[in-house]
Amino acid sequence: MQKDNPLFEDLSKLFSGATGALFDMKREIEAMVTSGIESWVAKMNLVTREEFEVVRAMAEKAREENEALRKELESLKKS
Repeated sequence: MQKDNPLFEDLSKLFSGATGALFDMKREIEAMVTSGIESWVAKMNLVTREEFEVVRAMAEKAREENEALRKELESLKKS
């Protein structure tokens, strides 16, 4: 019985090559999808987290000032 069968060696090399090609294809597809998503998000003109936090802080401050002015107005109306 032959220890090293050339058929099995050839099949092994074929499957190894196909596996490598599939992994390369997977990486390429992931890169294309990631690039497409990044491009799509960039076109949407979304605000950054930092910009959102700044506007949120401004809104909270304005709300506090409005509440203080409302209380002051109520006290002036009572007197």
